[in-house]
Amino acid sequence: MRRLALILMMTVMLSTVAQTHYEGSFAVGGKGGVTLSRVNFNPTVQQSMLPGMTAGAMFRYIEEKNFGLIAELNIAQRGWKEAYDDADYSYSHRFTYLEVPIMTHIFFGNRHVKGFFNLGPELNVMIADGISSNFDYHNAGSMDYFIEDTRHIEQMSMKVKNRLDYGICAGAGMEVNLNTKHSLLLEGRFYYGLTDVFSSHKTDVFSSSNSMTISVTLGYFYRLK
Repeated sequence: MRRLALILMMTVMLSTVAQTHYEGSFAVGGKGGVTLSRVNFNPTVQQSMLPGMTAGAMFRYIEEKNFGLIAELNIAQRGWKEAYDDADYSYSHRFTYLEVPIMTHIFFGNRHVKGFFNLGPELNVMIADGISSNFDYHNAGSMDYFIEDTRHIEQMSMKVKNRLDYGICAGAGMEVNLNTKHSLLLEGRFYYGLTDVFSSHKTDVFSSSNSMTISVTLGYFYRLK
C-alpha cells in the first residue's frame, strides 16, 4: 500500500512539473523590406516580377512554449510588370495596400536564436494604384508592335474592380535575441490572394486576376512583458 502511494505521489509530482505553465509574453515592433509581386491572370499575360517595398508594425503574444499569435499592420506595394522581348517598352501597374495579417506563430530553438513559421489569413485594402509606362498604353492596339504580337493588351487600361482583397500568407525565418527585451528577425513570406483585382465575369477578358507576392523583411521586437 505504501509502495502504491509512493508511486502515485511521484506520478502527481512529475505531472505537475510537466504541466508547469509557460510565462506568457507580449512584444511590439516594426519591420521593413522588399516585395516581388505579379498578378495571376487567366488567360496568361507575359510579365515579370514587380519590385516594391513594405513596412509596418507588429504585435506578438506568446502563451505557450512554442506557440503564439502575430498581428501586423503594414503598407505594401504589389502589382505586375509587363515583359517585352526585344522591345524597348516599359509598363507596370503598382498597387499600394494596407495589410492586416493575423497569423499563428510556431517557433523553436534556444533563448539566443530561434527559427519560426507563420501562417494565417490576411485582409488587404488598396489605398492607391498607379501606372508607369513609356508609351501610350490606351492606344496600344494601334501600335505595330502590339498588332504583330499576339498578346493581351486589355489589362493595361483596365480599372481596378476590387480594392478589398483577402488571402493566405505563410512565412519562415529566424529571430536573434539580443537580450531579454530586444530581438531582431529576418523573414521570407509568400502571399496568395483569393480576390480578383479586375472584373472577372463570364463576359470579361480575364477569368482571374489575383495577386501573388513574395516579401523579405528585417524586423525588430521589444518585449513589454
